[in-house]
Amino acid sequence: MTTQDSDFDAVVVGAGISGLYAVYKFRQRGMRVHGFESAEGVGGTWYHNRYPGARCDVESIDYSYSFDEELQQEWTWTERFATQEEILRYLEHVADRHDLRSAYDFLTRVTSAVYDEGAGRWTVTTDTGKTVTARFCILATGVLSATNKPDIPGRDTFTGETYHTGEWPHEPVDFTGKRVGVIGTGSSGIQAIPIIAEDAARVFVFQRSPNYSIPAGNRRLTDDFVAQVKADYAERRRLSRLSGGGTPNSPHPKGALEVDEAERTRVYDEWWRRGGYLFTKAFPDQMVSKAANDTAREYVEAKIREMVDDPEVADQLIPTDHPIGTKRIVTDTGYFQTYNRDNVTLVNLRRTPITQITESGVRTGDVSYDLDILVFATGFDAMTGSLSRIDIRGRDGRELTAEWSAGPRTYLGLAVDGFPNMFILAGPGSPSVLANMVLMAEQHVDWIAGCMDHLDSHDIAAIEATREAADEWVAECNAKAAGTLFPSANSWYMGANIPGKPRVFMPYIGGFGNYNSICAEVAAAGYKGFALDGRAAAPGT
Repeated sequence: MTTQDSDFDAVVVGAGISGLYAVYKFRQRGMRVHGFESAEGVGGTWYHNRYPGARCDVESIDYSYSFDEELQQEWTWTERFATQEEILRYLEHVADRHDLRSAYDFLTRVTSAVYDEGAGRWTVTTDTGKTVTARFCILATGVLSATNKPDIPGRDTFTGETYHTGEWPHEPVDFTGKRVGVIGTGSSGIQAIPIIAEDAARVFVFQRSPNYSIPAGNRRLTDDFVAQVKADYAERRRLSRLSGGGTPNSPHPKGALEVDEAERTRVYDEWWRRGGYLFTKAFPDQMVSKAANDTAREYVEAKIREMVDDPEVADQLIPTDHPIGTKRIVTDTGYFQTYNRDNVTLVNLRRTPITQITESGVRTGDVSYDLDILVFATGFDAMTGSLSRIDIRGRDGRELTAEWSAGPRTYLGLAVDGFPNMFILAGPGSPSVLANMVLMAEQHVDWIAGCMDHLDSHDIAAIEATREAADEWVAECNAKAAGTLFPSANSWYMGANIPGKPRVFMPYIGGFGNYNSICAEVAAAGYKGFALDGRAAAPGT
């Protein structure tokens, strides 16, 4: 292998939404870029999550790149909330349109990334034995990519078919006439269960923690609607970048307790029709005031009771352990109505926990459920899991996992002190999963590209966050979260689904628009909070 083949300006780890745009943007700067992707193709989350019913919970017209105006005008989404298949086709189209696959080694997992301070280079090693060096290391590893399979006694002894929703096979799974067990009622479980129930002989849903879910109100997009969106895309994107979540939606101007009951119901009706997680945005005080949140909770609980025929089953499907919205509200199609089917049984693991997985199925206490197929809808080691599975070492051999042993520490969610020229895309400390991930990716990559321009124009070799800046940012993120109801839930935002993981609210909750302004101000101040070639940045340099 020649130096030309092994030394690059930047290495990008991951070929999902963030990684693809990073390759495009850095190539536009004239950089030599190399990418690694553990899967066989592009798409990241949307390559792996092929489970039945998989859809995005952000509207298709917003969950798309804005950097290519011709692409915006040419590509036409077919549904309000796109399926996994359609999103993957879109990302494959983008990759082909801009020849992004040529940057990547596929079926190649990065095992380590080590910084050589003397050379000012990152050495990236893979499981195929390939090693490359680069000035910049860009970690686009995804926030929902490291699957979580709980350590249940006998988990691997089941002799039937076993699947995880986050690692679904490419060929169809036939549920016809089968006895199916689904463990987990988070987003993937709630989306998959209605589809599975249509064909399966029996479905047993093993639920430990019920979740709030709101019907998507999905529909085919009409030609007139699409034309209107395309004509107004620039304004839609502008409003999205100013918003709290990266979509052009704003809450009611008054709080939930500042309006009368009739007006409150009218607003909730409106946001219920909009569907899914957007319901949390109905009123501005909904996620900070318990009393305001209770009004939203009571509204949704009444809706659930309307959809579920058996009052006792409805009781078990309604969460009692967290304010509504503090775990991401799921966007579903017919989920609650599925429990009205004769072939669907809810198994309440709070009452009778799983004691063992056996060769023939699942045992809870004295009851055994014989199964042909077992589906783990048990989610991910979110936000940090994909990073912790790589041996990442910065200045003086510092290990990222050790640096983050008490919870992730970043500056702006982008950089880590002690790890020069390393950037994380949509990671902890950024709005990340609380925002539209496509615009989040564009914002991060554009900011990094601007930072690279600054370094090159000032002949600066390396940039890294200062410890003080990281400490202040972590404190800021914690303070913002503490001012809301979010930390009261045992959610994957907090790492609560992973045994032994520190309980820290990982995303920045101050809003996408505010975050954009902060990042712009940092850059305008000469990269305030960063050390440039080992020296603290001076404003205006």
